[in-house]
This record gives sequence, C-alpha cells and structure tokens, in this order.
Amino acid sequence: MEARAKLLGHAIHQMLIPFPLGLLSTAVIFDLVHLVTGTGMWATVSYWMIAAGVIGGLAAAVFGAIDWTALPRDTRAKRVATLHGVGNVIVVLLFSVSWLLRRADASDPGVLPILVALAGAGVSLYTAWLGGELVARMGVAVDDGAHLDAPSSMSGRPAGENARSGA
Repeated sequence: MEARAKLLGHAIHQMLIPFPLGLLSTAVIFDLVHLVTGTGMWATVSYWMIAAGVIGGLAAAVFGAIDWTALPRDTRAKRVATLHGVGNVIVVLLFSVSWLLRRADASDPGVLPILVALAGAGVSLYTAWLGGELVARMGVAVDDGAHLDAPSSMSGRPAGENARSGA
C-alpha cells in the first residue's frame, strides 16, 4: 500500500521520523552524561534537543496521520498504525513534560525530568518497532510493485516496471 503523503515519490512520514527519534534519543544520552559528569552543558543541550525533537515529532505526526487515513478499516495494519500513532503521542507528551520540568534551570534539571525522558525513550522503542512492523512486515508506505530493479521514483515510471529496460 503506497503512502498518501509523498514528496519526490517517497513517503514524507518516513523521511521525517529519523529527526525526532535521533534528537530525543540523543537527548536521553546527554542527560545520562550530565548525571555522570555533573556538567550542566549536557543537560542544556538535552533541553534544546528535546524542544527540536518534539517539534519534529509533531511534524512527522501530521504526515503519519494522513497516511493512516488511507489504511482500510478492520485490518491488522489499521490496528497497529493506531497503536503506533497513539504511542507516539504519548512519547511526545512525555518529552514535552520533561522539557517543561526543565524550564526553571535547563543546566540542572534534577532527576524527575530525566526519568520522564527515559520513559519517553522506552515507549519510543516500542512505537519504532510498530512502525517497522507496518513497513517491513505489512508493506505500508511501500510502492505497489516495488522490487529490487524498480526504476527511480524520479523517472515517473511505476515501481512495477523493470529499471533495466530503461535507465
């Protein structure tokens, strides 16, 4: 099933998700470095990475929701995608709470905001797996007819066509 929201022939949601996943998971790593070293710079960097990750997560969610509307009702894909989406809303909420708790002193947030961020990271591992299940197992957001010799998405030709017959 092809993605509904595309840019240059590729699913926009899949293009955007690496940013919030990378930013938010790295923020947790920097929080842990802060706890070990006591250096406030790491917590401050984490604070800003969380802000950027939440914004990126919201942007990715818009395109994920557009693709979600194309999934047929009463399918496993719709159920998994719903769980994936709701789970990611929880991830964004947890990191948002963590960010808000840090506002008083971003360089020394205390333990609670870091624990909330860790909880968000834990949920994100599960929701990322669900996203992988959707794409790799169920073929969601994969071009119809996709194969190893498919022509470039920029060619204007369908994925089911053989690239070797063109260039």
